[in-house]
Amino acid sequence: MAYLTFDRSKLKHNYDYLNRLFKSHGIEWAIVTKLLCGHEGLLQEVIDLGIKEICDARISNLKTIKEQAPDDVQTVYIKPPAKKIIPEVVKYADASFNSEYKTIKAISEEAGRQGKTHKIIIMIELGDLREGIMGEDLMDFYGSIFKLPNIKVTGIGSNLNCLHGVMPSQDKLIQLSLYKQLIEAKFGRQIPWVTGGTSVVIPLLQTHQLPQGINHFRVGETLYFGTDIVNHCDIQEMEQDVITLYAQIIEISEKPMVPIGEMEANPQGETFEVDETLYGKTTNRAILDVGTLDISADYLIPIKDEEMEFVGASSDMLVIDIHDNKKGYKVGDYIPFHLKYMGALTLFNSYYIEKRIIN
Repeated sequence: MAYLTFDRSKLKHNYDYLNRLFKSHGIEWAIVTKLLCGHEGLLQEVIDLGIKEICDARISNLKTIKEQAPDDVQTVYIKPPAKKIIPEVVKYADASFNSEYKTIKAISEEAGRQGKTHKIIIMIELGDLREGIMGEDLMDFYGSIFKLPNIKVTGIGSNLNCLHGVMPSQDKLIQLSLYKQLIEAKFGRQIPWVTGGTSVVIPLLQTHQLPQGINHFRVGETLYFGTDIVNHCDIQEMEQDVITLYAQIIEISEKPMVPIGEMEANPQGETFEVDETLYGKTTNRAILDVGTLDISADYLIPIKDEEMEFVGASSDMLVIDIHDNKKGYKVGDYIPFHLKYMGALTLFNSYYIEKRIIN
């Protein structure tokens, strides 16, 4: 059975590196846990790091965090809430990202019913065209919501590189900082956070290009994978294998390199073109006990075997070409893989993949 390992010592190493980095620049930060898909043991590992703010995009995950974390850990719901779950958002999230007046008004009313003050982070559109109000509407928007009872605007923020791949820049982040200054000047109210920092913004911090006004980060991917997302490389001071997939070989056979018979699209809708130069040739193929139900091969990175090639996958099996099998693979062996973020996300969300905490 395929399984994931989650290395607590390497997670702690990465956390300590990021914590030192942010503290040296006077920046507060939060850990994003949506990758972990509400797994209680994994969430506890994050809580045990000592972080004081945890963000997630699923209210059920925040409920678990509330049940496990100390009272001084703040929970943040990091997408505009759907109307139906507002009571739960107010109950389990201390703060939430918002960009709609009607939603904030409903949060205000619900917070009153629950006897709470709910914190709001206003999301502003900086060009990636996901959530966020347009900058020219910000003053009127804030003027409407700051009068509402039972809520407190504690930050403004934005997301970049999440939908269309628009990258953060000094100009965009300076623009975000200026919005804070305009609000404070016009309304005479302080906004503590400008949460413009995510994993994709860390390289700007490391190269001393981050505008001073950005004083809050929320980080997931770089914590778990130790990667520089902008330059597509590893951060040398960090560990890249906090999370590893081990898939077991369930068959090894020497087989023809060209399918035999009349061909149509497979169940995934894929069609294959035959390379006529491969007729009559054979190769060693191994089948692994994971499939497209669990992960796309595009998100798998073989460890210590650069010759391995992905052939294809069905719902529950992945076929790889191991050529002359110089590694001596045999049935029952586990093959380790590093993962890309979206691959890890689907695996953590899979009921069928065992999760093991190690070290």
